[in-house]
Amino acid sequence: MLPDLRRSQDTGLDYYLVLPEDGPHGSPASRVEGIVVEEFDLAGDFTTTALNGAGWTAADGEWWSSAAFSREMRREPRLRSRIVAARRQDAEAAYRRQGGGDLPDETGLRARFRDPQPLPVAPPLRLGPADVPEGFHDRRVYRLLFAGEPDDGCPGRLHALWGMTPPDDRADPGVAGRAGRRTARDAFTWDLRRIGPGVAWSLDLTACLGTSSDAALGPLLRELTTTMRHEGLIPVTVERFS
Repeated sequence: MLPDLRRSQDTGLDYYLVLPEDGPHGSPASRVEGIVVEEFDLAGDFTTTALNGAGWTAADGEWWSSAAFSREMRREPRLRSRIVAARRQDAEAAYRRQGGGDLPDETGLRARFRDPQPLPVAPPLRLGPADVPEGFHDRRVYRLLFAGEPDDGCPGRLHALWGMTPPDDRADPGVAGRAGRRTARDAFTWDLRRIGPGVAWSLDLTACLGTSSDAALGPLLRELTTTMRHEGLIPVTVERFS
């Protein structure tokens, strides 16, 4: 049986701390310049359709919404090096420490999303026949794309967490390992893949569905995304290939 995953305790929003330009990178600091909160809009098949974001700047205590800032977090390595994924309790502590008081609840934070970034939406790219294995009624392939470069220990930690099998460089030199899980009659496998040195990483997920519902997909995609965020990578999109 494929190993199960730990359940994420994170909420629906993604929280980030923005560190000072001259501050320590890679871990939350006692002094932060700001907080960024994000959330993806999802289609019915769990692919992403838009990115919403809001930020708070400690210097002036103001909230703002900027699609341009969210794009720069993913495009600009220097800015990305100052962005640290946080859990809500970390963001609450930083907000309070910088004089913001109580961090708004998630309904209040969503009300500050005023500048969504639309993401490309297209039907699944059919790379070939569906090739549904026996015992399943549907087979889907997703790519979860992430910007950035994790530290050297990331692949080892993910191998330990997910029980990954070592990569076969002869089969596909870009794959850093493969893992999976089963839920009821569904089976999921995913490949950890480097996309260009220092450019991006992806998780390529194959979902074979044996139940009548795809309800297990949403929590799994969220869990995988959260794990990668806390490894220092910033989610870019979830697209579907089949």
